[in-house]
Amino acid sequence: MGGVQGKSESPNASIPETKLEAKVIEAMKRRETNGSSLKSFNSIILKFPKIDESFRKCKATFEKFDEDGSGAIDPQELKHCFCELEINFTDEEINDLFEACDINEDKGMNFNEFIVLLCLVYLLKDDPTASHAKSRIGMPNLEATFETLVDAFVFLDKNKDGYVSKNEMVVAINETTSGERSSGRIALKRFEEMDWDKNGMVNFKEFLFAFTRWVGIEDAEDDAEEDDV
Repeated sequence: MGGVQGKSESPNASIPETKLEAKVIEAMKRRETNGSSLKSFNSIILKFPKIDESFRKCKATFEKFDEDGSGAIDPQELKHCFCELEINFTDEEINDLFEACDINEDKGMNFNEFIVLLCLVYLLKDDPTASHAKSRIGMPNLEATFETLVDAFVFLDKNKDGYVSKNEMVVAINETTSGERSSGRIALKRFEEMDWDKNGMVNFKEFLFAFTRWVGIEDAEDDAEEDDV
């Protein structure tokens, strides 16, 4: 991991670590051929309230599949979820997704991890060129939000290699806040919030986890846990 530090602009700097990550990178590259409808980082920030509302409406779905009421979805519950949503992934693919999104490695998927997983499913499922032909996971409103997140990542990934580098983040922020001396610091802070493995490159999964924090999903979970105590 540390070997890629400081080489974020090299085309060979980023080698997907897992089969799943490789699939996500390829799916994102296909999506990037269509470009992004977003014109600035501020336009992403302005969508935070609507995205937050969309995520919260998914809470009932999460609780439905949390069959034992533990506050987390385990691997078996996730398989039931995929079956009911008619998401035709193999057991191996489901397990890979679970492991990739269970960042706490506690064998239980909390709400923000579940949101990230569903967004990865949205990106991976079916032919991306047919995204408007039919609903991919049976949740049209949530899928519209996921498309916004994909669009946001495409906007940030200027060289369309499936990763966002620190330099690309600076460029994206500068496009919005041209001439402001603080723009560089803002860009670096946002980048550090996304690059949680500190390898100098941000993949789509890292971006999604940062996004759930930016819109306040994790804060809401913490508040709910405190209320339960």
